Amino acid sequence: MNKIRIGLVGLGRLGFKHAENISRVIKHAELKAVCSIVPDELGRAKAELGAVNCFTDYTEMLDKADLDAVAIVSSSDLHGAQTVEALNRGLHVFCEKPLGVSFQECLEVEKAVAEHKDLVFMLGFMRRYDPSYAYAKKKIDEGYIGRPILFRGYSVDPESAIGGALKYAAHSAGQFIDMGVHDIDLARWFLQSEPKSVYAIGGCFAHDEYAKYGDGDNVSALMQFENESMAFLLAGRTAPHGYNVETEIIGTKGQIRIGAVPQKNLVELFDQSGVTKECSQSFPERFHEAFANEMQEFVDCILEGRKPEVTVQDGVRSTQIAEWATQSFKNKELIKIG
Repeated sequence: MNKIRIGLVGLGRLGFKHAENISRVIKHAELKAVCSIVPDELGRAKAELGAVNCFTDYTEMLDKADLDAVAIVSSSDLHGAQTVEALNRGLHVFCEKPLGVSFQECLEVEKAVAEHKDLVFMLGFMRRYDPSYAYAKKKIDEGYIGRPILFRGYSVDPESAIGGALKYAAHSAGQFIDMGVHDIDLARWFLQSEPKSVYAIGGCFAHDEYAKYGDGDNVSALMQFENESMAFLLAGRTAPHGYNVETEIIGTKGQIRIGAVPQKNLVELFDQSGVTKECSQSFPERFHEAFANEMQEFVDCILEGRKPEVTVQDGVRSTQIAEWATQSFKNKELIKIG
């Protein structure tokens, strides 16, 4: 079976993880080229990933590398334009979330995807490919908790990573689009409905630097959906113990929790301080299996001529909802949709 030749743009924490997976883990895939504007990142790719072609310009990579597909793991504000350019060149596209940093940008990507129905486009909502979340979805669809009525999601980065988060803040479009969009997607996925109202609050509780971007270091939103179900989400940057992602779905007959006590593994440590469980310290560590699973699905879809479950419309809708939450946060107002 021929290998899918992939070019990857963006070699930060997540980009390098995807590059490693494509190079070493994903079946029927070849990491043909990588692109970054950071020389040290390209040097690391060359040293650790072998004979891979390195570029500092995305368009040049598309021109010169012999590719079937691209994986876009660049800054969020570049996702839309880079996706459209790749599709227009006849390349399959895997794009990390968010689809874009504005609803209008997402609509332009949606238009390009519609114009290239023969190509595979996949958005990186990796939590859907995490075994625990996939199992929870199966149980909910089987009726285990009855009618789902409340989604609760916490996504909080560790305080130890605040330096990188602040460096990226100017390009992120805010916490709801950068972080909260994962929980927005999960809420839509689990509740099988769309929100009809959004109210968001938050602030700069530990890092005033976010204020100049009209953002907060911890923000939250409450939503009511068209089927009357509810969702609450928290997106933050100040977890003292590590990378904290936990989810709960409450139904009329039961509830499901995922990661209620965030932990690195099943080991318990006994010492003079008592009994402790270590926590994952980053999203590549917590969702390493999910990242591999979603990229394998992308490659399999290309080879099998089918489309992935996560669609461009999921990206458009989640970004639109995140924009409403951002508007509510900034203006301190309830947003009624429709």
